[in-house]
Amino acid sequence: MENLIKKLEEQITFLQHEISQISNELYSQQKEITDLKKEILNFKKIINELDNENETNIIKEDKKPPHY
Repeated sequence: MENLIKKLEEQITFLQHEISQISNELYSQQKEITDLKKEILNFKKIINELDNENETNIIKEDKKPPHY
């Protein structure tokens, strides 16, 4: 019986260690996901600004110069 208890205690200790490692990894991945989402939002903003700038330039280019 004592041997069984010792074995169970070892398994519990091992599992606690595994859970701790998984928790740390999960935290790290969540932080990375958050950072990547911020980067994506920044890229979308830059793309929208460039699109707007291009649209403005296209409209200007489409207009005939005043001497026509």
